Amino acid sequence: MSRIELDRVVVRAATPGGPTPEVTVLHETSLELTEQRIALVGPNGSGKSTLARLVNGLVEPTSGRVVVDGLDVARKGREVRRRVGFVFTDPTAQLVMPTVLEDVALSLRHRVRGREERAAAAREVLASYGLEGLGERSVHALSGGQRQLLAIAGVLATDPAILVADEPTTLLDLRNARRIGDLLLGIPQQLVVATHDLDLALRCDRALLVDDGRVVADGAPAEVVAHYRAGAS
Repeated sequence: MSRIELDRVVVRAATPGGPTPEVTVLHETSLELTEQRIALVGPNGSGKSTLARLVNGLVEPTSGRVVVDGLDVARKGREVRRRVGFVFTDPTAQLVMPTVLEDVALSLRHRVRGREERAAAAREVLASYGLEGLGERSVHALSGGQRQLLAIAGVLATDPAILVADEPTTLLDLRNARRIGDLLLGIPQQLVVATHDLDLALRCDRALLVDDGRVVADGAPAEVVAHYRAGAS
């Protein structure tokens, strides 16, 4: 299993025109994450997405270090991003090609060189995620659940060691949210998922509650979710 380490990490962001020149988004945080499935929960604006994005360098720490399997994210960002896949809340942020097949093929461009071989490999990926027969369809003609499924398939096709998902079920209806949740919890990769879906969080191995830029609870999902619910009531 991979190891994600945060060593005294602080994240600050500029606030142009605000009462102060910058705001602390994540207060000093030290963590070691080695579990298979890790949930980050908390209210909007709490800092959980910032914490998730630190893992592959989408957010850089103002101070402190983030280390993934011995690689300093700030110094070895390219190597880290080959190990850490990222899924956004809105799949349209990462579906860039016109058709379903072309989008997956794009993800495979570094692993499969020949065009015909790459197309064949892309079809295999689609079939493995229940998207067979949709290869020639426009990505814009897919349902919300299909688009998120395609986005995840494209990321996993690169064979990362870790998958970070930032609220991947927020824009989905209940059925599709459950489908995506089942998929994420079944992958062999280490999973870090920032989510408002507490049922999904409860199915993970560890949960962290982030509030006002601080990790205020960390441990067994049932205990962390209960703590969150008690504070929200």
